[in-house]
Amino acid sequence: MNFDFSPEQKAFGQQIRRLLERRCPMTEVRAAFADDVGYSRTVWTALAEAGFLGAAIEGALGGVGLGPLEVCVGAEELGRALAPAPSLASAYLCSEAIRLYGDTTQQTRWLGLLASGDVIGAWACDDGFAPALDDLPELDAGRLRGARSMVLNGMTGDVAVTLARTVRGQPVLALCALGAPEVIRAAAPTIDPTRRAASLRFEDAPAQALGTAGAPEYRRLIERAAVYLAFEQIGAADRALEMARDYALQRKSFGRPIGSYQAIKHKLATIYAGNQIARAHAYYGAWALVADGPELPLAAAGARIAASEALTAAAQENIQTHGGLGVTWDSDCHLFYRRARFDAHVLGAPLAWKAHALTALQVGPGAG
Repeated sequence: MNFDFSPEQKAFGQQIRRLLERRCPMTEVRAAFADDVGYSRTVWTALAEAGFLGAAIEGALGGVGLGPLEVCVGAEELGRALAPAPSLASAYLCSEAIRLYGDTTQQTRWLGLLASGDVIGAWACDDGFAPALDDLPELDAGRLRGARSMVLNGMTGDVAVTLARTVRGQPVLALCALGAPEVIRAAAPTIDPTRRAASLRFEDAPAQALGTAGAPEYRRLIERAAVYLAFEQIGAADRALEMARDYALQRKSFGRPIGSYQAIKHKLATIYAGNQIARAHAYYGAWALVADGPELPLAAAGARIAASEALTAAAQENIQTHGGLGVTWDSDCHLFYRRARFDAHVLGAPLAWKAHALTALQVGPGAG
């Protein structure tokens, strides 16, 4: 079985890389730190024009009709550039939720706008795999009441997908336009200012059930997003390794590049091994994502765990390799560390994913 991407898919990834090399230098990432919206409109528009935001959306619905694998190869390049773009909630979660589970009216209204970047999607991500129903907002007669404490793109998003409950206590995915006056927003700080979040309060806000999706579909969306995010994490981990390698080759100690010392060489080799292990898991996750079969829960958990560990290790060792320079604000090392810490927890804590993997192993295919 061949898990590699096709030449056309690799070419799409190279196109996204070249675009980001031109449009997304580290100065653009730093500018997003201080920007009120926390992302680069220039980068977001460029990704839409390149077809990345609509890669998995059918052409008839306003996308480019490529597929999830193109999203995977593109996501790796976003991670490599630390792209300050709201893709995690908008492209990997909100768009996917509407594409997979929305009715025709919902898909027609929102997917084209999401693919063009004219609308940004938000996602309430503080549930984990076993949300407490009593803590969820209530959807009743087209009105949403309650609050969410961690909503990605909550301040800048135009439409949000959140897990809610019906008056009968059944979980349901709800779709809510955030421009309504009944939606009260408050910014929530995060360790990575390019991944902005907010707390939202819905005070009888107009909302719709997203098709018939409930708890199983919610878990499926989290698993799919975990695969996409794993590719972003691998891209960032590879770039952090390259930064450490390049610095080790130019920085000298006792008249020799520090990269010539075993303590540095072995450290960089360990990072490389971790990145490759994560890549193998992510490729399996990409296959399972396209097959959308019973292997997805375990494959997604493996990709999520390995990629989170790889990026965290690469970001930490990148700082250590840079020494005193690595802990300064002027160094770019901390940007990768911020992204590593945020991404490791955004779709659920590491222990939750390990428990998810254990359940999938114990029960077998179809556990998710």
